[in-house]
Amino acid sequence: MEGPFIRIEDTGEVVPLRPEITTIGRGRGADIRLTDPSVSRLHAEFVRRGPYLYVVDLGLSRNGTRVNGRPIARRVLDDGDVVSFGAARARVGGIPREDLAPEVELRRAAAPELTRREVDVLTSLCRPALSDEAFVAPATAREIADDLVVTEAAVKQHLLRLYQKFRIPEGTNRRTRLANEVVALGLVRPTPVVPPQRATEGSGTPAAHPASAPTAGRRAS
Repeated sequence: MEGPFIRIEDTGEVVPLRPEITTIGRGRGADIRLTDPSVSRLHAEFVRRGPYLYVVDLGLSRNGTRVNGRPIARRVLDDGDVVSFGAARARVGGIPREDLAPEVELRRAAAPELTRREVDVLTSLCRPALSDEAFVAPATAREIADDLVVTEAAVKQHLLRLYQKFRIPEGTNRRTRLANEVVALGLVRPTPVVPPQRATEGSGTPAAHPASAPTAGRRAS
């Protein structure tokens, strides 16, 4: 089989991964469905970038994602790695082995290990800048706190640790520099913005807004 694939441990089924993104979950809309009850409806996704493959925990699961037994938020994968989604396990194959140039190794190392809450903060930070609006600044600490339903002080502590992890020096526009680095590394992706529905003509009452998808700060099992 050409290209990356996973072998599901319980069934032995071999499933090829899509060219860009493959979603994993228990829900009907997932590209690869796992029936184990410990798996969330939308649990994680595999992302392919050229010859490289990484797995991203979507932060919507109570049971998390692990690579070789280690909890992760985002992790570049090697051939033979075992990825666990809750109690369900799959082994990754088909990833080409190659001698990486030093600059590629440095680029991969530039993305530090992140906790799930740090991924939540980064996602909320970058959400305004990834919208369709032009020249939108990243979210403020207050806006991130409101989005994640935590205190502003807690968000500021997370941001300080993230500045250190990503080696963002002190100075002006520090949040913007952090957001730019996160987007450049592909740690967050644009999310579609659903425009509000207009009121029905002549009704005099506004139309109901469609239900929004769960944000990074709200867990769904």
